Amino acid sequence: MIAQWLLRRDWTILPAYEKFEQDFKGPRILSAAGNLIAPDMLVFKFGNDKGNVLWIEAKNKAAFTWYRKGNAWQDGIDKKCWTDYLGLCTLTPWPVWLLFLHGPGQVAKDTPPGKVPPTGLFGNRIDELATKIDHESDRHGLTGMVYWCEAVLPKIASWEEVSHDTPRPPPG
Repeated sequence: MIAQWLLRRDWTILPAYEKFEQDFKGPRILSAAGNLIAPDMLVFKFGNDKGNVLWIEAKNKAAFTWYRKGNAWQDGIDKKCWTDYLGLCTLTPWPVWLLFLHGPGQVAKDTPPGKVPPTGLFGNRIDELATKIDHESDRHGLTGMVYWCEAVLPKIASWEEVSHDTPRPPPG
């Protein structure tokens, strides 16, 4: 859905979904410094917007999680992916972005009564997020997780803007 939203805004997309040698790992960036997990897509614009090139890691999630300890909405990614995306920032001249899409009607299990999680497309540049980590945990995910509060993930678009004209499966 995020890729379709970008296409409607005249971005050209090179998806990084192909796997290397069927090793059952995700797409990789191969460099002399070592192999890194690749973000989902490289996007760029033609014409007057030449030079606009971005790496984007796109996460479609049901809802923000309520972090009771911090009394805030939060989201996060696998620590290994985070480390590799930071490494990519040192290898490429193009910004690396992390985007989270949250749809309506979903509530995380720890949501307090009466609270409704924000919906829409949220995100920020990896280099910005590196200075704004809320906390890390080794108790979740395969390699641990890195988390950010909603306040450092600016809203980029509403759910309606992102989901507009997106093909939906037929009901039933």
